[in-house]
Amino acid sequence: MLEPFRAIVDGEDLPPPGARAPSEEELTRALQVLLKSQCVYAGTPGIGRSYELARHYAPFFQAYFACLGYQFEVMHRDQMVCLRVPPEGVRHDAQAERLRKDETLVLLALRLAYEEGLRAHRVTTEGVVECTTDDIVESIRTATRSDPPEEARLTDILRLFARKGGLRLGERDKVEKITPLMVMPGIAVLSPDAWMDQVRAWGAARGDEEA
Repeated sequence: MLEPFRAIVDGEDLPPPGARAPSEEELTRALQVLLKSQCVYAGTPGIGRSYELARHYAPFFQAYFACLGYQFEVMHRDQMVCLRVPPEGVRHDAQAERLRKDETLVLLALRLAYEEGLRAHRVTTEGVVECTTDDIVESIRTATRSDPPEEARLTDILRLFARKGGLRLGERDKVEKITPLMVMPGIAVLSPDAWMDQVRAWGAARGDEEA
């Protein structure tokens, strides 16, 4: 990986049209941003050229993250680059840490909210589905027959998934005690289909036990 890294920094691997080759710091930052966030968008604030570099130097990023067991993808339609975590095998990285029960429920509700928005054609040109914390709370109650987290804990969990590129939080309405949410395409990366199937199977088994 050192030779391809150096080729990019030295400009041997041509930079994007009209742009300069990245510095070591910029390229390292792009790698770190992806490891930290998992899903990065063209409009993600505070990341410098990270999205642009990851998209342009996709073969390098694919090879680099393959060494760590990740699948790097560029999703042009959603203006997103992301890391997918393979479901099989034992892992020892932060991206594959086991979620707590309440975190699992919130992630499931966010994915369901996104799917519902897609079916109802309530998705913006940027691939965003808008909902509120009330929608997430209701979804947890109806879809999982579980009590949702308290508001403070729910906010902490939502911020966790926001840091990973799954959503953005709007400004909380202090009177209604509702926070608008913008669920991003990355929610499908954080909650892949195989994971959804496992959660649904768990929910079905739990329902059978309570019947």
